[in-house]
Amino acid sequence: MCNKNHIHSIQCILPPHMLDAISMRGNKKMRKMAQDLIKHAESYREDRIEATPPTSFMPAPLLRADAKPKANREVYDGQKKAGLPGKLVRKEGDPASMDDVVNAAYDGAGTVYDLYFKQYQRDSLDGNGMTLKSTVHHRRNYNNAFWNGQQMAYGDGDGVIFTHMTELSVIGHELSHGVVQFSGGLMYRDQSGALNESFADVFGALTVQYNLQQSASDADWLIGKGILGPDINGVSLRSMKAPGQAYDDQILGKDPQPYHMDLFVNTTSDNGGVHINSGIPNHAFYLLAQYLGGNAWEKAGHIWYDTMQAVNNPNATFNDWADKTLEKARDRFGNGSMEVMFTKRAWKLVGVSV
Repeated sequence: MCNKNHIHSIQCILPPHMLDAISMRGNKKMRKMAQDLIKHAESYREDRIEATPPTSFMPAPLLRADAKPKANREVYDGQKKAGLPGKLVRKEGDPASMDDVVNAAYDGAGTVYDLYFKQYQRDSLDGNGMTLKSTVHHRRNYNNAFWNGQQMAYGDGDGVIFTHMTELSVIGHELSHGVVQFSGGLMYRDQSGALNESFADVFGALTVQYNLQQSASDADWLIGKGILGPDINGVSLRSMKAPGQAYDDQILGKDPQPYHMDLFVNTTSDNGGVHINSGIPNHAFYLLAQYLGGNAWEKAGHIWYDTMQAVNNPNATFNDWADKTLEKARDRFGNGSMEVMFTKRAWKLVGVSV
């Protein structure tokens, strides 16, 4: 339940429908865990709104030709407590820690920084070299990870439903919510909220692919791969390749994501289904990447990143976003190019007209 009708609400990796399913299907301990997560989210959300004023639309500053930015990372040990950030245990340039989770957060933040800087010339999340702060071991057996507008926090999981949250697509996803925030934001409800979640999924997947130097055709396109507990029937939280097929479990229920507008879910929960209907733009990006081939962070990634920098509409619908992707494809690759043709085809195949 880490959401609110606000551009800058706290962003959590676990979708509310999972917590709802656990509350209904889990045992007494699991139900209490889900209810606690909901309460924590409400508290964090209030702190988040107080801490961060609304951000007006402002694309990332252009880098100087002689600029040589580098990542500035800080990782804190939350020591299983609620307070943030915790005890600083590794900062930029420090040797590896004895704690693998600390290293995963540090290395993952570096990969995200490199992706945005080397491919899109963006100096950190805000475009101005923002320090990437991460807290690991947040709370005890905490089944979530979130971006609170200022830093990341990762739980260790309970080892039953979820495991460590410092998986690379999760790191890329959550930090990319910061990119959305500092690009002007997308209102976190209905279709604009689903676009917010989808952008984070897209760049979470691209973070993994960039790290592995993996082509679009070789990638698995899974978000949260490996964080499900050992007895959970599923492979990840979401699948961009096959929305609706990531999991089917007696506790978590079945993945509800649609891949086409014909299956769009009209709901008042989850701020209008932001974690559910994001499957549609997710699948459009996947299709575009498959059509274009090669490395998805290059052509398809540039179209999506350029769109985020130019959309200037916090209430953008799927159609608004699709129209802008087509415009940015023309700007970058030329009218009549295969990039434009395939962008249009990808949106058509998921039922969004451009």
